[in-house]
Amino acid sequence: MEAILKHFPELTSLQQQQFAQLEGLYTEWNAQINVISRKDMESFYTHHVLHSLAIAKLMGFKAGAKVLDVGTGGGFPGIPLAILFPETQFLLVDSIGKKIKVVQAVAEALGLTNVEARHQRAEEVKGKFDFIVSRAVTRMAPFYGWIKDKLLADQQHPLDNGILYLKGGDLKEELDECGQAYSIHPISAFFEDAFFETKAVVYVKGPRQFSLPKRR
Repeated sequence: MEAILKHFPELTSLQQQQFAQLEGLYTEWNAQINVISRKDMESFYTHHVLHSLAIAKLMGFKAGAKVLDVGTGGGFPGIPLAILFPETQFLLVDSIGKKIKVVQAVAEALGLTNVEARHQRAEEVKGKFDFIVSRAVTRMAPFYGWIKDKLLADQQHPLDNGILYLKGGDLKEELDECGQAYSIHPISAFFEDAFFETKAVVYVKGPRQFSLPKRR
């Protein structure tokens, strides 16, 4: 929690309480359904919560925005982002039903009314979103194919609607395969922990036909 408060000092008392609850909730659920490795639980706030919140250092989602979290697993990055942006609507989907059960239980325990979690594949999702977020589900080219028709035409953020992806390693070749404009933002520029040295937030711009003037 210290790292969360250090990097996000303007949290409300409710947000601080919700973040503080996360470790206990995931410890309890992890004993029943393994959604986080036992070893990772020792660094839960750094490896999962702070990692998820790296997206917020690049993009502050606006009130009323819609965000889709694909392959959310136990709720990352969607749950931490939903706490940080309570007026943004988040849809969290995963193809593994037992993981979605955990996400639903955690969201309910935290009172997150801006979260919906579904047992669903990305290709099956209906509707359109300002941004798609994910954490290293697959290579970018197939991922882009799943979601390219799910981006809203109307722009309301500094970045055009697109993908915000958490991934590590040498990414240029993989991102070039996708054929879309992109930028790579090392998380080490935001957070000093050694865990983030090889990790990045990747922004991939949506199809050109979606690049309309930004709303005022």
